[in-house]
Formats: sequence, C-alpha cells, structure tokens
Amino acid sequence: MKAVRLWVSGVVQGVGFRPFVYRIARETGVAGYVRNVGGSGVEIIVEGEAEKVDEFIHLLQTRKPEKARIDKFSATSIEPRGYTCFEIMESDVSASFRSIIPPDFAICGDCLNEILSDTRWRNYPFNSCANCGPRYSMLYRVPYDREHTSMRDFPMCNDCLRDYSDPDNVRRFHAQGISCPACGPSVYLVDCKGGFQVGGLEAVIEAAKLIDDGCIVAVKGLGGYHIAASAVDDDVVALLRRRKNRPTKPFAIMCLNADIASLLVELTSPALELLKSPMRPILLLPMRGDVPVSPLVAPNLKKLGVFLPYTGLHYLLLSFTKQRYTIMTSGNIYNEPMCTRDDEALEKLADIVDFFLMHNREIVNRVDDSVVRFTDQKPTMLRRGRGYAPQWIQIPFKTEREVVAFGAMLQTAGAVAFDDKIVLTQFIGDIDGYTSFTDLEKYLNTLVTSYGITLESAVNVCDLHPLYPSTLLAEEWSRRFGSELLRVQHHWAHTAAVMAEHGVVDEEVVGISVDGVGYGVDGTAWGGEVVLADYSSFKRVGCLKPQKMPGGDRAVEYPARMLAGILSEKLTVEELRMVFRELGLVEKGFRRGWEEFELVLRNIENTVARTSSTGRVLDAVSAMLGFCTHRSYEGEPAIVLEDNSKPTEEKIRPRIENGNLHVVDSTDIVLQALELVRNGADRREVGYMVQYAVGFGLGRIAGIYSKGRRYVVLSGGASVNTYLVEGVKDALQDTGLTILLPSQAPAGDGGIALGQAAIAAYRTLTRP
Repeated sequence: MKAVRLWVSGVVQGVGFRPFVYRIARETGVAGYVRNVGGSGVEIIVEGEAEKVDEFIHLLQTRKPEKARIDKFSATSIEPRGYTCFEIMESDVSASFRSIIPPDFAICGDCLNEILSDTRWRNYPFNSCANCGPRYSMLYRVPYDREHTSMRDFPMCNDCLRDYSDPDNVRRFHAQGISCPACGPSVYLVDCKGGFQVGGLEAVIEAAKLIDDGCIVAVKGLGGYHIAASAVDDDVVALLRRRKNRPTKPFAIMCLNADIASLLVELTSPALELLKSPMRPILLLPMRGDVPVSPLVAPNLKKLGVFLPYTGLHYLLLSFTKQRYTIMTSGNIYNEPMCTRDDEALEKLADIVDFFLMHNREIVNRVDDSVVRFTDQKPTMLRRGRGYAPQWIQIPFKTEREVVAFGAMLQTAGAVAFDDKIVLTQFIGDIDGYTSFTDLEKYLNTLVTSYGITLESAVNVCDLHPLYPSTLLAEEWSRRFGSELLRVQHHWAHTAAVMAEHGVVDEEVVGISVDGVGYGVDGTAWGGEVVLADYSSFKRVGCLKPQKMPGGDRAVEYPARMLAGILSEKLTVEELRMVFRELGLVEKGFRRGWEEFELVLRNIENTVARTSSTGRVLDAVSAMLGFCTHRSYEGEPAIVLEDNSKPTEEKIRPRIENGNLHVVDSTDIVLQALELVRNGADRREVGYMVQYAVGFGLGRIAGIYSKGRRYVVLSGGASVNTYLVEGVKDALQDTGLTILLPSQAPAGDGGIALGQAAIAAYRTLTRP
C-alpha cells in the first residue's frame, strides 16, 4: 500500500479540476479525497496499491481539464489512513496553498449549442458549465465554491442538482456556477427610471428591437455594465457621444460571430484565434475599406476594436438585432469606472441611456473587457481585465518577503508578490478620480485577503512621483501597518516589468522606455529614456531632448503648444508665427486663436517645465501634420498619428548629441519633418518617418551599450507603436542584442506594478 498527499496550484479551482481528479481516481481504483483549500489551491490525499497510486499521479499530470493549468505540484508520502472510497470533500478554508484565482471564461461551444437547441437551457442567457462562465467577477472569497459566489442566491433545482451530483456528467459534475431557467438568474428590461417593462426572453428581444430603432440601452454583463447602441446610425452615435461626454474616443463593437467581424475588419489567423479564445478580448484590427460602420464610431482612426460575445446574454441580444453587431462600450460616466450595481447604474447612466437590460445576479468584482492589439505582428496587451486577470505571472526568483505594489496613476493596476509569483489586479483605470482610487484599495485588499499577505511585514512599493494618489495610498498603508515603503522610478519599473515576464535575472539589460510622462530622479518629467538596469539599480544613459511645455499640462491637452515649444529651440518668434500661419494651426490648435498663440509666444522664453517625453513629441507632430490638435482621451494624438501614417523607404535620420548623457535631438527630427511638409511631401509618410526616427535614435543609443549584454528591453505605453519598434529594431540589427517586448502585462502604466513588485521582491533576497 502507498499513500501520498498532493498539493496542486495553478488554475485548479473553477475549471472542473476536482471532478477530473474524482474521475481518474475512480478509473485507477484508488481511495482518498480531493478538496479546495484557501489561496485557490487543491489538496489531494490518495492511497491504494503502489502501482495504482503511481498511475493516478501520472494521469493527474498528463491529463487535465481544458481550462486547468498546473504551475506547481508537490507530493509527500504519508501513512495510509484506510480510506475505502474516493470523494470530493468540502473545502477547507483553514488550509492554504496559494494558487491562481480563476478568471472569467467566455461561454463554450457546448453551452452555446444548448442555448440554441431544444434543451432545457434553450434561450437561457446564463448557461455555463465547468469549462466556461463567470468566475472572478462573481467571487466573494476563495476557495471557489458556490456559497462563496453570487450564485449562492440561486439554489439548484432538482435537475441541476442531479447533474451536479453525477460523476459521468463531465461538464456539470461539481461545476459551481451551473443553473437553468428553473433556478438561475433572470433577465428583465426597465426604463431609465427603473420601471419594469418585460422579463425573460421577451426582454432580450425587445432590447434588440430598441437598439435597432435608435435607442441606447445599458446591458448588465459579466463584469459590469455596457452601453449598447447602433454602430451604423450617425445620429445615434453622435447622440451617444454627447450624452457620454466622449467626443472622439473610439467605441468597441461586439459582433455575433467571426463571420460578422470579418465584414468590419481584416482578420488574420492569429487574430481569429485570439478573438475566439476563452479570454475574448477586444482586439484592435485594421478596418476594411468599405466598412459598414458609422465614421463616428472611431473618428480619425484606421483600426476598429471588435470582440465576440462571451456570455449567452450577449449572444442572444446580438442575434435579435438586424446588423448582428452593435457598439458595446463601457457603462460609465466620464472619468469614472464601469457601473456594477443596479442602483448605481440607474443613478449614473439614466441621462445616457433610454433603457436597461438587467439581471439579478450580483457582480462582485468589476472586470473591464481586456484590450489587445498587434505590434510587430505580435499580440500586445493594452488593458488587462476579463479573461486574464487575476492570473499570476511567474518571475525567475523567489521573494523572501511579501510585496504590495501600488502602480502609477493613469490606466493603472496594483499587484501583490509572494514566492515566485506576482498577481496584478484587474485594470483599475485613472486613479485621479475618487471611485477608481477606492477601487485600487479595494482590489488590492481582495488579493491581500485571498493570498494571506501579512501587511505588517510586507514591503510596500510605489512610484517615485510624490503626488500620485497611489503613492499617497502606499504611504498611508505603511503608516497604518508599520511596513517598509520603497519608491521606484517610473521607467525603471517599466523596464523591470518586461524583464520579469521574460524571466531575465542576474544580468543587466539596456532598457528603452517610451511613454507620456514619468517622474525622473532629477524631479523633471521623463518619457523617452535609455537606461542600464537590473532589479537592484538603474542608470540613465540616454534620452530624447528635454523640450519646453508651454502652459505645462495645457500642452498635453493642446499639442500645438508642445510643437511651439519644440520649434522655439531653433526658430525665432517671427519664424514661429510664419510656420503656424502656413500650417493653419493657430485657429485649430489654440482655443482662443491668435490671442492665445501670441500669449504663448510671449511666455515661451520663460517656460521652465521641460520633458523628454516620447508621447509629447509624437503629439506635437500629430498636430503639425493636421491629424489631431486636441487630446480628448489618453494618448489620442499619438494614436491618431500612428493610425494615419504610411510607411515609406525615405527616412529621417536623427542626430544624437553625445556627452554625459546621449541625447536624441527631437527638435532636429521635427524640423526635418516640417521641411518635408513645406516641400509637399505626403503627410502620412512624414508621420511614419518621425515615429521611425524616434525609435531609431533611441535604438542607436542602446546599441552603444551592447557589449557584454544580451537584451534590449522595450517598454512604456509607446512601445506598442509598430513604426517606433521598427526604428529600434533597425538601429540594433547589427548589435546581436535580442529585443524583448511586453506581452503578459500591459505595455503602459497597467504593467508598472509588475515592475515595482519585481524590484521590491529582488531587494528582499538574502545574499552572501
């Protein structure tokens, strides 16, 4: 006889893992039990004849449910206890083995077929099984059991209970979220004052009809509310923009299936695979030339964000619309997170939408749709939410103390670290807003509780910027718990994030960090940096030329101001007047026209604020070329610039000033671009040349430091820019350096906490 205790971690709760263990135990004839434990892991006791136990362990490691993932597996021999059968035991919260909190999975093909076929789940919007459905969004606490989720409000009927108890029902045996029309959540339609209209399938059909008729409908989804509206009617889209105070930020479109999506965007095989994956992200893809969508959906852009239904409710709703696709954008008011509670939605969205398609299952954790694009033909994450969060990222060393990372400010997330794992929260958003700020603390607390982080002995780590709300929160936690506080420079954290996800350790890399802004160690605004870095320290060795920002943050919103600041380095005031008159930028780029422009010219010599930001240079060129003169959402001018650029063989060669710091002369790049425009060059090609030149210049500096190093790490929000990446690659092609790009975490500030946590974790290691 042989007896073994097994601990398994990874994605092993909420994916049918215990039923799988039960079935292979029955197949091999062993006895014992399996149960969930706190921390989202699984404990297995197995005993029997040695050969049978060995066979069981072999099957456990070689066969597993489709959505399961085994990251850690340990086996310890114990004394046999005389079990006579194998069973699934109740979860043990007191025992803890850290594992991945299961993310939400898109509806599987089997469940969708049951909705569309003559089964008891026909037209049932909430059908799910062990392979699909909500997980994290409805989880109050771990372990993942029905009584710990919002499905506890829906006791199983006799039919569902029979399926749940049947070991031969592979999809529903011990599947915690199952339900049917007799026992599960229900859907209903209300007006903008909360007045009941109709329930059940009729509510879905009526909501679809309302959308076709030009109404705007809030839809309670899986991780929050969406707002659905026609994607083809200009008047409806314009109305939605006015009501939502969203002048130009693009809307995503949900399509019934891939065939419908292919009518709107160019679908490659990798894109199709990602669209249909269990994560079902919003994917930014090139629009078709004859795209049957209102131009107001994604103004000034050539890419469109599309995604497929990931719940039965979304599928049914789209199937009853005429177009089989609609705008499906976040259900929030300006600068606030997506609504999750019904009362909150009725209060905040009543002036935006005409009707609400609701259901009575509580959304416990807000989870925004993930957003992915392709950069250099590889998927790159812009927003990490549903389908991905809160899966952990494994790093190449083990921390000796637990870590809590607070991220940055814009489009951010937090994280915790333990063992050799870093767990990012889902996308939080811009935490300069109060609700997002409180969400950061809420979801950090969720991870702290789930993984048993001891805050008194943990290291808190935040951005170097003294006024970021996340910094203030980290300081407050350190005071409250008496814990250590570490401050990490923004671009060092960007670099470390990519190092961590690629498993780089105990070696120095050359980091190119390109973004909008990060607080530098000299107190100035950085954003186009070349650093030598490991997890212990970093050294700034190069940057883009620091440029004047007339009006400070006003130059971010109105990039023509930034252009004036850049050109003022080489042009006289009179030459600036002539250039801006030629470009027609005074009326477009300054709210009060010539009066404001003259004020900027008078003050420009006294401008103190400077920045080496990549984003500000790209913004200025976007304004100069007439692509975007007002930023209404994060990164808009640079995004529009990339989308409207056209590759060419012609190049702008950047000039590099060498000294204590190697500096790419961005003024010279912009002046060369201006001269090309004046000579009648295609502005789209000029846009490409500038982005390429910025990347090429920073890449040239990185190449200076190639000796004895293996990697160049490219990070920051602008590292998703294909033309900038192309410039970096060309500059480094003869250096032998391998370029590492972000993939598992967002390239922008949504990945900052990963780098912060990795740096803090490495500092805890005991060294000889």
